Amino acid sequence: MNSLSLIHEFLALPRFAFVGVSRNPRAFSHLLFQDFTKRGYDVLPVNPYARDIDGNLCYPSVGEIAPTPTAALIMSSRNSSKTLVRECCQAGATLVWIYGISGPKDVVPEVLRIGEEYGAGIIPGFCPYMFFQDSSWFHRLHTSAWKFVGLYPK
Repeated sequence: MNSLSLIHEFLALPRFAFVGVSRNPRAFSHLLFQDFTKRGYDVLPVNPYARDIDGNLCYPSVGEIAPTPTAALIMSSRNSSKTLVRECCQAGATLVWIYGISGPKDVVPEVLRIGEEYGAGIIPGFCPYMFFQDSSWFHRLHTSAWKFVGLYPK
């Protein structure tokens, strides 16, 4: 399946784990978490250093969530992405979105192999705001620029 199809599949799911959401209310991951929640998603925050995020029970890992979500959004350092994708897949996630402001080049090739190993779809990079119909002007500009230079997913 291509990246755009996987993105649409992910955004159609009502529930997913959000791995790496920050406790800092000004951090981008925290703002994105809040926005997904406002859009009606059942977002399950995962951060081993937090007990809750905005009053939502926070899990130390995806494997601690019951029932296990079928999808996860990962916002972490490039160095930890392999470990986190493997953990998500081992917990039962079949669709994993790895946030990357620079798109697919933010995702190390090993991550894609891990997804294949577990039969999971991997969305390599891309900012979720690029795919919301009602995003702010900045995100719409980002989307247009990516389409213009041929980096928008197909």
